[in-house]
Formats: sequence, structure tokens, C-alpha cells
Amino acid sequence: MSDAINKIDFVGAGSGAVDLITLRGKTKIEEADVIVYAGSLVNKELLSFAKEGCIIHNSATMTLEEVMEVMINAYTNGLKVVRLHTGDPSIYGAIREQMDILDDKNIPYEVCPGVSACFGAAASLNLEYTLPGVSQTLIITRCEGKTKVPEKEGIVNLSSHNASMAIYLSSGLLEKLESELLEGGYNKDTPAAIVYKATWPEEQKICCTVGTLAKTGAMNGIKDTALILVGDVINKSDYERSRLYAKDFSTGYRKAVEE
Repeated sequence: MSDAINKIDFVGAGSGAVDLITLRGKTKIEEADVIVYAGSLVNKELLSFAKEGCIIHNSATMTLEEVMEVMINAYTNGLKVVRLHTGDPSIYGAIREQMDILDDKNIPYEVCPGVSACFGAAASLNLEYTLPGVSQTLIITRCEGKTKVPEKEGIVNLSSHNASMAIYLSSGLLEKLESELLEGGYNKDTPAAIVYKATWPEEQKICCTVGTLAKTGAMNGIKDTALILVGDVINKSDYERSRLYAKDFSTGYRKAVEE
């Protein structure tokens, strides 16, 4: 969709650090006439990129209907609208319900991706989630709380894979989470980490084990805004080197070297 056509832009703000927003996202903030941002999670320093006269709304104090009314009215009046979400809008961003309302009104929109917290946390801990010989799968999920989770996607069932796991929106449920991870199949000594406000200036990263998750969270006062990581990749050991760069492995760009 051409930028010449007025539309509503859903923009991923990134995991926290101001300079982790994409160049495209920053440009859209700079050009916006109206910004509706997720005030409980988005770094407010990003709003400093907004131009003088930009009207800014904090969606933390608004209902879905109020958010949509602001966005639709602004669009109808020919204004550029940015809906600024935390991380990447596609992960727990509640954007589908907004898009459906816009579709019903034939209002065009576009999504600008962002750096999600699980990738900010991995960078902070120097992790690779997909170490050969350890795990080739990253499960992004949440522990069931006020928001229900499909039974087949519950922590107990997902834990049976023993894959790398990034668990969102669950730092206030650490006792329940620890119990379900153990019930599902992780060993109590499986490495785990709690990353509070990944990539923010006040970031905290605490390594522990699955069996000490709740105790570690309590000792460090972790109640919200933290991501839980689980898996043997956190140890950064006992992995196999990637075959892609092995001497005896041919690719479309390099022939294998016979020893």
C-alpha cells in the first residue's frame, strides 16, 4: 500500500530501548498527526519523536470503543494516525479486533513490525534460542490467568517438548507457572531466566532454574513486566556447531572441502 494513501498505521514500539524502534516506525511517529499509544508498556521517550501539535492519547485509560472512535474520527478528517503498540504488534497486541472494526468501515491500515521482548531478552542474555543439538524450537506463550488459554496450549502440554520457551504475561503467576512446567516435563534443574523490562534502562536479568522460579521472583520483587525464559539453551553449552559453516558442508555459495 502506498504511503501516499492515507491509512492507519499500527507500529511496533520495540521491546523498550528507544533506539530499538525500526527506522520505519520512527518515521511514522514523526509524521503522525494523532498517536494512540499503549501507555502502560510503551517507553514514553518514543513520543519525543512526535512533531509539534501531534495529538497524543494514552490507551491505558481507554476502552476499545474509545480507541477506535479516536482513530476513526482522525482518519475521517484526513489526519495521519499511528496506533503505537509495545514490542511487535503481532504478539499479544490485540490488533485483530481493531483491524476487524476498520475492515467493517473500509478504512485501510498497515502494520510496522517491532522487536518483541523475547528477542530483546535474548540479546540481553546473549542467547541463541535454537542451538543445534539442544533445541530447534522456540515456543512463545503465556500462562493461563484471567485470560484463558486453549487447553491443548496449556503450559503443561507445551512443556512436554522441552523446547526453548519464552513466556509472556506470567510474572505474577510464578508459583503456578513453576508447578505446570515441572508437571509438563521440564526437570527442576532446567535453566530459566527472569528478564524484567528487557532492554529498558532499568532492566534486570536473573538466571535461575525451573524449580526456583517462584522463589527467585519473590526474592527479587518481580510481579509484572517480566519475561520468563526456559530451556537448556540458557546454559549455552553442550550444543553442536551449525552445519552451515562446516568445511564438509556444501551450500549454494560454497563447496565442501574434502579432508
